[in-house]
Formats: sequence, structure tokens, C-alpha cells
Amino acid sequence: MPIGKNIYFASDFHLGVPDYASSREREDRVVAWLDSIKKDAAEVYLMGDIFDFWFEYAAVVPKGFVRLQGKIAELTDAGIRVTLFKGNHDMWMFTYFQEELGVEVVSDELIIERNGKRFFLHHGDGLGPGDAKYKLLKKIFRSRVCQWLFARLHPNFAIGLANGWSRSSRLANKAKEAFVGEDKEWLVAYAKGVLQEQHFDYFVFGHRHLPLDIRLNEQSRYVNLGEWMHYSSYAVFDGEDLLLINP
Repeated sequence: MPIGKNIYFASDFHLGVPDYASSREREDRVVAWLDSIKKDAAEVYLMGDIFDFWFEYAAVVPKGFVRLQGKIAELTDAGIRVTLFKGNHDMWMFTYFQEELGVEVVSDELIIERNGKRFFLHHGDGLGPGDAKYKLLKKIFRSRVCQWLFARLHPNFAIGLANGWSRSSRLANKAKEAFVGEDKEWLVAYAKGVLQEQHFDYFVFGHRHLPLDIRLNEQSRYVNLGEWMHYSSYAVFDGEDLLLINP
């Protein structure tokens, strides 16, 4: 990575819920944050659930969020590498963001190495023990058959239905998530399992909705990025260390 440049990670903006006003306020915060980091950013990883719902028809995308999209385009036009991860709420990303905004879209995990440090990056959904029901639903929702069937619905009906479902989601209607102990954190368990096979310095996830920085062993850490409805948390790698920032 270039000298004097940083790598930034953020997740779970959930734009679109619980209502237009609060979503717009959150979008403004995200855009202001992206604007503040553009002077020293080499790369930006937006790690899933950026939107509380997203589906791309062949010629139609959900309206709104143009300020965020414009800011991302500004970053990529300036030569900053931006990577978007599919989350469990916005897994139906296809080619729009690559073609229009110049970003890379990642469906599952991404392994990178920067300045001799190895990173395991993933939104976090469907990993670790348990949650068999969601893992099955994820396979169904990601299937081409399911996507084809949904695309047959008129956008007014389909997007309205999906947005109604989003407004009833746990994030839209719950207070902050609580830390229940390291031994009950399923992504910690998953990361420790991966470390039995290969080394990573950092595991970086979203999905959990709680800013967490947990040491797994003497060399490895698990960092969860939190979310932006109750926090404005993110992580930054300065070439030497990964810092979790929770303003």
C-alpha cells in the first residue's frame, strides 16, 4: 500500500430503514465520513448490508441513496479502490455497481495481504455453528431460480414488499446489540476454527452489529465493525496495525 495511505473498513449502514428521514440522516453521516477519509485512503471496504434491501432488475434499481453512490464514484474516479461485499440484506447485487461506480463486488470471503499482514474479510452471515435455517434460506435466495422468479414481479410490488419486510427487521426495531461473552460469539468460534488450518492476522466482519475487538491468540485478532444506526464505527489499517474506531 502507498506510504501515508490507509485502508478503511465499514459495514451495516442499512440504508432504507426504519424511515426516510432517519435513513437520509444516516446516509449523510456515511457520505461525510467517506469525504473525510478520501485524502488518505488507498482502499475502502464496505462489508455488506450497506442497503437494507437491494435488487437489480435488468433496467431498474431501487431509487434513492444517490448521495452515497455519487461519493463512491468520486472515490473510484480519484483512484481509490472501493470493494463492496454482499450482505444478507443486499445479496442481490449483480453488475450495476461495477459498471456505474467502478467498484469490486464480493459475494463471500476475500483474503488479502497488505504490508505482510493477512486479512480474512467476510460480511459474516452464514458462518460459524448453528443457524441452519438461515443457511438454507441463504442458499435459496442466492439461487438463480429464486432471483429469476423475483425479477418477474413488478418493481413497485416487489420492492414495496421487500421494504415492508425490512422495516420489521430486528435492527429497525431493536436497541443496541449486547455482548454476551466471547464463548457465545459464533464468529469468534468460526475464526478460531480457521486458525487451526491457516494463519491470519485479522478477521474483519460485519453482520454482528456490535463493535468488537477480540484477541484470538498472540498473533490474531477478530474485529467486528458494528453498524451505523446506533454507532458510527469503522476500522482503519495504517500499514502497521488495525484500529477499531467507535466515535
